[in-house]
Amino acid sequence: MNHLSSLYEQLRPPTSLPGPGYFADQAKQVVFSMKGAVSLLCAAASLPLCSLPSTTQHHESNGQHPSELPYYGLSPPIYPTPVANGTSSSRWSSAYQHALSLTSQMTPFELQNLTRGYPGPCVGNTGAIPRLSIPPLCFYDGPTGVRGQELASAFPAGIHLAATWDSDLMYRYGRAVGAEYRGKGVNIALGPLAGPLGRVAKGGRNWEGLGSDPYLAGVGMGKIVEGVQGEGVIATAKHFLLNEQEYRRRWGQDAPGGEGHAISANVGDRTLREAYVWPFMDALKAGAGAVMCGYNRANHSYACQNSKLLNGVLKTELGFEGFVVSDWDGQMSGVASANSGLDVVMPRDGLWGEKLMEAVKNGSVAEERLNDMATRVLAAWLYAGQDDGTYPPVGVAPGGQLPDPVDVQEDHADLIREIGAAGTVLVKNVNGTLPLTKPKFLAVYGYDAIVKSTPWENPDRYGGGYDVNRGWTTFNGTLITGGGSGSSTPPYVVSPFEALSHRVRADRGMLRWDFHSANPSQQYLNADACLVFINAYASEMSDRPALSDAFSDDLVANIASWCSQTIVVVHSAGIRLVDPWISHPNVTAVLMAGLPGQESGNSLVDILYGDVNPSGRLPYTIAKRESDYGTLLNPSTGQPDGDEFFPEDNFPEGLHIDYRYFDRHPGITPRFEFGFGLSYTTFSYSDLEIYVSSNIAPGGGVEETMMPSSSFAATTRFRFPELPDPDTPIKQGGHPDLWETLLVVRCSVENTGDKYEGSEVAQLYVGIPPSDEEEEDEKETPVRQLRGFKRVGPLAPGEEGGAEFALTRRDLSVWDVEVQQWRLRRGEYKVWVGASSRDLRLSGTFEI
Repeated sequence: MNHLSSLYEQLRPPTSLPGPGYFADQAKQVVFSMKGAVSLLCAAASLPLCSLPSTTQHHESNGQHPSELPYYGLSPPIYPTPVANGTSSSRWSSAYQHALSLTSQMTPFELQNLTRGYPGPCVGNTGAIPRLSIPPLCFYDGPTGVRGQELASAFPAGIHLAATWDSDLMYRYGRAVGAEYRGKGVNIALGPLAGPLGRVAKGGRNWEGLGSDPYLAGVGMGKIVEGVQGEGVIATAKHFLLNEQEYRRRWGQDAPGGEGHAISANVGDRTLREAYVWPFMDALKAGAGAVMCGYNRANHSYACQNSKLLNGVLKTELGFEGFVVSDWDGQMSGVASANSGLDVVMPRDGLWGEKLMEAVKNGSVAEERLNDMATRVLAAWLYAGQDDGTYPPVGVAPGGQLPDPVDVQEDHADLIREIGAAGTVLVKNVNGTLPLTKPKFLAVYGYDAIVKSTPWENPDRYGGGYDVNRGWTTFNGTLITGGGSGSSTPPYVVSPFEALSHRVRADRGMLRWDFHSANPSQQYLNADACLVFINAYASEMSDRPALSDAFSDDLVANIASWCSQTIVVVHSAGIRLVDPWISHPNVTAVLMAGLPGQESGNSLVDILYGDVNPSGRLPYTIAKRESDYGTLLNPSTGQPDGDEFFPEDNFPEGLHIDYRYFDRHPGITPRFEFGFGLSYTTFSYSDLEIYVSSNIAPGGGVEETMMPSSSFAATTRFRFPELPDPDTPIKQGGHPDLWETLLVVRCSVENTGDKYEGSEVAQLYVGIPPSDEEEEDEKETPVRQLRGFKRVGPLAPGEEGGAEFALTRRDLSVWDVEVQQWRLRRGEYKVWVGASSRDLRLSGTFEI
């Protein structure tokens, strides 16, 4: 075994080898580079089933599982696992000094006790080391709060938070969620989430994440981690990496006969860094102490034993100092996962426990690797400051049943209500239908207006567990959260009808309602407005069957057929198509109300009545029809050649997902583009300026200065090094140079309305020049990419405010697959500032 490991280490490709791409020549380059290694390994190990890679199917005629060997090398091996030492900061350094002093005193059994799960009160529990005063560490779901427990809040979902486009709210959200975890004695919170990113329009878990753009998701990840860990709780960035669909995300799930590998997401080096790794860089830069690997495969290697992703990208390129934990039962191998960078297996011992100690004894796993696993866990615990004796005892239990539950809600309902309103997106408002002004008579329709009558069949999952919710397109009640481990269990729910009832009663008006009929027989012609409530559901474990449903669409059309002021409210776990009724002349206002959490009705009424002027923006693109999403609509069902045992999903679109896909296909016009949202007032933009950052050292910066302009006529030229300084040590989050601000873009925003105060979300998009070698028909570099946003206001009518955007080296760079580094391209960069990805008010250029 030692001899084989040594041989393998000699034969493995260098760490600078570009990863496999979705382009055929890239894939061949990596596979061919492994042919000699595979041949020698087969000979050394006397493996009779070894064969060289081929493009044919690999099922065995004797009925046994087909050989996996032809897929070896598609994800390059990177060994050994880097040993963390805390060099990212003085805080990490102090944590590591203490952690190493503890692990140096531990027996092998105590070391492995920190690397595995045990039964206990939490969804995950490590072992304890009482003689060193190290308690069992408690892991708990989920991103939206402490799920399944009494007297804990139900926060808005990640996708709703992203729709606020407000970094301050993202931080406050993280702080409040972290406070509730700490109050319950939870050491490690299993969130936030940017995997999935939202590549597949029907993805079942897109709602848990922070939108379909890496930059927007990255800001959210960073701010949430900063907030959660500001409360002394370890945040867990997940799922690393490429878990973009639920169909066949695990071994055997949905597979014919119940057997077969999980889906393999096959992606090239550049797309990997610029899209899917990007948000995790922000989480690590903010100090995330844990990262969770997923169930899926990446380039045919399972995520929790993928040495390229864990050793190569996460722990080398990004300098990760914390620990990697498997998704629950996501470990697929023992020795391989240990050597590939997995540090903790959950929720039990998996393939480790005593077997891990045996592997260390026989040399399959280095003793240094076991020490590093345990040290990383302790360092994260110490980095969070949980060893000071003040951390609360564990206050969670399965089903939330405790004799004296700790109340951690504090005043978080106010924040939940604020975020609920801030993330509500107004997409249609004809002739000032909204805001409502003390209407005397409202008619309310739709199943989404009230709470579900029986939502507690599963006490840990509001509305329904995995056993019942598969295939749901709608939720029979007002939708405040999606389904699965990321769902919430609210202490109460303020339904839209309840909140409207309070408001109408205060105004001495009247209500009529019908929550169940598809075509209500009674027509209230004297109603000031008719509000129709529908929703779109999604959950972990299954992808969405459709992006709309006929019942809801028919309900809207039926009400609009007679009510001249029909207001549609859509609570949605992601994209919800609206074209069957959006252009109806009687549909005069539409609100995409997301997944707002427990204060849902109050947040909505704040918007409906104008107490809050809507400023939410779509964190994804709503198309006119499902087919407009092309290959990005459905999850992959396997291999084109019919090899069902090894299903895979190539990512031929590269960086072009969501709005980038629509920009690449100008013949397909979206219904509502990424970043779109209306207000009760109007705004104008002016005075675009581009400056070199004051932080740039002499020798860099402006080469030739010309007057900044709002057109492409004038250009400013800047000089910066193309690559980060190779002599600068990597810190957690990536090369420090990547986070250096190079340029600053400024503009002015004015409220040009005459009636309402409001806030505008100014958005910065950058067009990076194509490379000299990039073929025009490939268009590998997107036309434009989000690189900044700023919520300006609230501004009174006639008031002006400024928006400032910092452009870092990373913002302006591409991943160079040849040098395996981020590179600033030479050439002309385009800049746009506007109100959405297509409503671009100002433009300019600069050269590097």
